[in-house]
Amino acid sequence: MLVEELSVALKEYKSNMTTLSLDTQTFNYISDLVRSKSAIVLDKGKDYLVESRLVPVALECGFDTLEKLVAELRKSNSQSLVKKVVEAMTTNETSFYRDLHPFQALKATVLPELIERRGKERTLSIWSNACSSGQELYSIAMLIKENFSELASWKLKLIGTDLSSKILERAKSGVFNQTEMNRGLPMQLLLKYFTKDGVQWRIAEEIRNMIDVQALNLIEPFPSSMQKMDVVFLRNVLIYFSPEMKTSILNKVHASLAKDGYLFMGNAETIVNLNVKFEKQLIGNAVCFRPT
Repeated sequence: MLVEELSVALKEYKSNMTTLSLDTQTFNYISDLVRSKSAIVLDKGKDYLVESRLVPVALECGFDTLEKLVAELRKSNSQSLVKKVVEAMTTNETSFYRDLHPFQALKATVLPELIERRGKERTLSIWSNACSSGQELYSIAMLIKENFSELASWKLKLIGTDLSSKILERAKSGVFNQTEMNRGLPMQLLLKYFTKDGVQWRIAEEIRNMIDVQALNLIEPFPSSMQKMDVVFLRNVLIYFSPEMKTSILNKVHASLAKDGYLFMGNAETIVNLNVKFEKQLIGNAVCFRPT
């Protein structure tokens, strides 16, 4: 692109950002809508976040102001438009082997213990909540493939759930860009389980076929298929919810978890001051929570 063309494009973009800026009434409506549909709390001062997430949605849908986008939401109550707005406000931050310690705990302690305890049933279930584009779940699958060959003959369920159907399609595809590949994935696993596909990388079918993904809104009742899970990953999710909603979600997780199961949460997340039946346990350098 010529310098003059780039300058024009930049000015147009800045103009759009100004036109699409939020007023207080619009922010409050979006905040209430997102909270009612997903329980995600958008505190005051998050105008910049709402703008950056919803400007592309507004432009894609043909609205030149966010006020017009909200007017359409009020007028039509379009479920597809509501879904686009709510999904745009979810955070899809993830990476391979993110915060390595839980994966080390899985390999060294959790899976060996579960394999011994589940020897008769020969079933094992692991659930990745808010799995986003799937790196956490694929990391677990590769860890199992590399270290626990005995599970090949077991009934193994590796389930990923997320609010966003769009991001789940990405998870299901097992296709990642170079930036995503550079974040946390060991080189030996890249060479072993991925093939170059144009400018992207595609995970091996043997790994992709190990996982199952499905849509789930954490504020809604959990399906019956999410029962007696052996390991639940609920990491870097609860930070977006109120204390009351955190308690509600954790109580549903407790009901879904096997009595001797394991819950992993994010480094910044805690059960302190929440009325839940979990106890904290340290496994190596990883913190997990066990049902009581």
